[in-house]
Amino acid sequence: MEDQLRSEGPCLLCPRGCGVLRSPQAGDGFCGMGSQAVVARAAPHYWEEPCISGTRGTGAVFFSGCTLKCCYCQNWEISHEGKGERLSARALADCFKRLEDQGVHSISLITATHFLSAILDAFALYKPSVPIVYNTGGYERVEVVRALKGIVDVWLPDIKLVGPRLSQLLLGCPDYFAFAAPAIKAMCQISGPAQYDDQGLMRRGTLLRHLIIPGCVTDTLQVLRFVAEELPPGTPLSLMHQYTPILQCHVPGLDRRLRDSEYARALEAFHALELSGYAQEEDSADPAYTPPFDGTGVKN
Repeated sequence: MEDQLRSEGPCLLCPRGCGVLRSPQAGDGFCGMGSQAVVARAAPHYWEEPCISGTRGTGAVFFSGCTLKCCYCQNWEISHEGKGERLSARALADCFKRLEDQGVHSISLITATHFLSAILDAFALYKPSVPIVYNTGGYERVEVVRALKGIVDVWLPDIKLVGPRLSQLLLGCPDYFAFAAPAIKAMCQISGPAQYDDQGLMRRGTLLRHLIIPGCVTDTLQVLRFVAEELPPGTPLSLMHQYTPILQCHVPGLDRRLRDSEYARALEAFHALELSGYAQEEDSADPAYTPPFDGTGVKN
């Protein structure tokens, strides 16, 4: 499968299965990207879960374009508009090394699936010695997940929604959960139980994330039951309170923050199911936690 990740043929990296031929500079698939990596920011990031950020941050590489393009995405300018700098494999490898030299605890590849060929080419030139974190929306093919065994150390997938109708409305793909559920199970199988160092940093494992969306708590409860009933016991979950309305989202009901009562229902279920992990506080719903995508760290 790794040979397929490097293939110059029709792109089938994500569940969209566009099958288009992508040149280095352009592509007509859903992500709208060519095969050469486009990066909007590469810098230490301190606002992930404590076991990821630690005290020195994770080296966050924000890739442009997306295989989901959620209607409420806080990173709209890079996920939908493709803002960023196109990098050669050498320049991307240099990004990884600069971040490592700054003392980060890990390198986080954020929304990277559509650029896997370019990332593998960069790793062939320079593979960081710190753990590689794969930060994904969860909409992945099992075959691609399995092909990354031995490359990814920590899986950091979202698990967004369960219902097909809601997934179509908010994510543009009714089959989101049909792909995310087996992909996340594969991540858990590959990584095994979470392993931490003496500083409490995750060095290997799978950490799930779920963003509670206003008006969608019933779906949140289904997500939590899935984690409790179908994933290995002790799989950590980050229950996220940080939903922030954006001007570009026109879905009725998503123009507000989460209500206290909605968060209370989700948190009650989180504890009742005896799930492990993190529960964000209300003050996490702040646009200040979204970094500026101004090209920081992308080039020398």
